[in-house]
Amino acid sequence: MNLRSSWTAETGQTREDTRLTQTGATTPLNTVQVRSGILPGSYDGRYRLSGLWMDKASAMTATVHEGRAVIQGSISQGAYPVTLPASQEVTFAAGDAQYSRVDLVVARIYDNLYDSSNRNEAKIEVVQGVPGQAPQAPAAPPLSLPLWEVTVPAGASAGNGGIPWGTALKDLRTPTVSLGGINPVEGPTQRGTYPGQYQDTPNGELQRWDGGQWVSYPAGVGGIVPANVPLEQGGYVGQYRDGTSGQFQRWNGTAWKPAFPGPYFNGTYDEGWTTSTTFTTALTDTLSTPLGVDFVAPPSGAVLITYGARMYAPAPTPPALAMSLRLTQAGTTKIEAGDEGSVVYTGATPASMSTVTRFYGMVPGLTYTVTALFKVGSNTSQIKGYFDNTFVMVQHHN
Repeated sequence: MNLRSSWTAETGQTREDTRLTQTGATTPLNTVQVRSGILPGSYDGRYRLSGLWMDKASAMTATVHEGRAVIQGSISQGAYPVTLPASQEVTFAAGDAQYSRVDLVVARIYDNLYDSSNRNEAKIEVVQGVPGQAPQAPAAPPLSLPLWEVTVPAGASAGNGGIPWGTALKDLRTPTVSLGGINPVEGPTQRGTYPGQYQDTPNGELQRWDGGQWVSYPAGVGGIVPANVPLEQGGYVGQYRDGTSGQFQRWNGTAWKPAFPGPYFNGTYDEGWTTSTTFTTALTDTLSTPLGVDFVAPPSGAVLITYGARMYAPAPTPPALAMSLRLTQAGTTKIEAGDEGSVVYTGATPASMSTVTRFYGMVPGLTYTVTALFKVGSNTSQIKGYFDNTFVMVQHHN
């Protein structure tokens, strides 16, 4: 039975034709036209798109199964609803003697008012491709809906095995739904046509068109965008996502940044010493001097800094050893090192000492540097103060 359509034939349209083709599927393509495609659904509800499915019938023949579709013409032509109420076989020509080719199976409308074909009907057709070393599918004819590509090998015929149907088919079908419906995406993702339009992706993500891109639905209601959803640009400042590297990220209006940056850390196991009685960044016998770390000030303008070292002064009466911090921004000192809040130890036996301090009043978003400084207390005998396993760690704080 031929493909059935309505409002195509000049005469002879039956009530049955009209009933079969009232699809109601008009997903907008623009203000006048609609998106061509196949109505989704299956008999048992297991599949998104089973209409106009195609499979092997014989060596060179395939069966196109029943289904309904909409084929959009030019603006003046309007949209043509079509229905294949029963399966139909299509036959492919024998393969070329030397090269393979790619044929195209389409649902096609003939409308003599527009194409001068002297025909007014709908057909399932095979458009034969051109054989070649790297064959390509032919262009779809005007007013047609591509359904399948079929690769026909060189020499294929009914007598020598025919078309290898398990590998020869490429599904080109795409679904379309009624206005306001959620389109189940199959094949290439098409751009949306109005903000507020929804689609269901093949991996089960519900997405909303925001006027420029498809945004995963959880993002639109304050949810966390999952890592498997590609979202190069956030939808709003403050949106969160699970980054592909496993890092929790926040959209700041221009880029995805770590939602909770840090901790920023620098440390060394390389021991160094000083005899300076004033705070200095330089330690002798270590390559890790000065020891510092850069960080970006958080929205609160406050950070917690943990710092310390394994310290000792090998002397009968060891002086006090101290470690402090200096805070700078773009080379300007904001907080100078001092005794208050410093890590202090007095002893000839090595001991690990550390403390935590809070720096605040920084400008959010600016990069600051915190640097470790060291000194030895009263030191007329030039006693060496040793600092090992030295570290500085910066964490954001409210």
